[in-house]
Amino acid sequence: MKEIRLAARPTGWPTAANFEIAETEVPKPGDGQVLIRNLFMSVDPYMRGRMNDTKSYVAPFPVGAPLDGGAIGEVVASNVDDLPVGAVVAHGYGWREYAAVDAARVRVVDPAAAPTLSAYLGVLGLTGLTAYVGLLDIAQFREGDTVFVSGAAGAVGSVAGQIARLRGAKRVIGSAGSAEKARHLTEDLGFDVALNYRDAPIRDQLRAAAPDGIDVYFDNVGGDHLEAAIDTLNKFGRVALCGAIAQYNEAAPPAAPRNLALSIGKELNLRGFIVGNHSHRMSDFVAEVGGWLRSGQLSARETVVDGLVNAPEAFLGLLRGENTGKMIVRL
Repeated sequence: MKEIRLAARPTGWPTAANFEIAETEVPKPGDGQVLIRNLFMSVDPYMRGRMNDTKSYVAPFPVGAPLDGGAIGEVVASNVDDLPVGAVVAHGYGWREYAAVDAARVRVVDPAAAPTLSAYLGVLGLTGLTAYVGLLDIAQFREGDTVFVSGAAGAVGSVAGQIARLRGAKRVIGSAGSAEKARHLTEDLGFDVALNYRDAPIRDQLRAAAPDGIDVYFDNVGGDHLEAAIDTLNKFGRVALCGAIAQYNEAAPPAAPRNLALSIGKELNLRGFIVGNHSHRMSDFVAEVGGWLRSGQLSARETVVDGLVNAPEAFLGLLRGENTGKMIVRL
């Protein structure tokens, strides 16, 4: 089988040279394990941090070993009574064609309950749960709030903005990096305003789009977007710090938002979160978001790249912002 390994740690922006395509024996499942043939895998921005040898909330990828990440696959051999051959499961061992996985580390999914199997990596997986928890639990969204979402055409941001709309936001504003993505936000996803951050400084655009301020900011970008949000947030505004993709590839630490002191007088709540600590919300999330998805009230676009060998380029494209919605690799 083929697998993708980390060949070397990047400095700044990663390149194809940081990855190695290797062949190895298909593993045999041990006691309490299943062998899974992967069908789809996910590439996500957080994986960039794991390429560095730095302390974080998740261990770095070892050099010379296969990378890992979310995947959907079919059980092709099983040593577990309640996980038969043919079951479709979600697990965390992507970047390879086959994986032998402990039964406790897989989640059985229903292929008939989603528009595509890959939805369990995106809108109905941890990506969607991140949007749901970040908006409702971390940012404590309330009906009538004005909400700003950065990176809004990406996998998490696109769902967060739609949840805000469906939950009764007064106004939903999103930022994206092209005119095409901005049109997607307003025409397909129901955002009230879309800002192309390449057109003008995001602070100026946000002030114009929200003359009465914003109540909630869902941050996927950091940097100038976070600074603009702090400037525009109303008293007692809430921020869900989900990601900071603007600085993931910087070789030097970025300066903090220059206006951070405004958070004191405005009594803002800026809170980071890791979705893995909120798995207890999965059933509520699937029930609510799954219902919107089936009824057509919520849309989830995917950018699909074919072939495991193209996974590194899909990941690099994600960092360059080439995806709309969830970036998926189809094996």
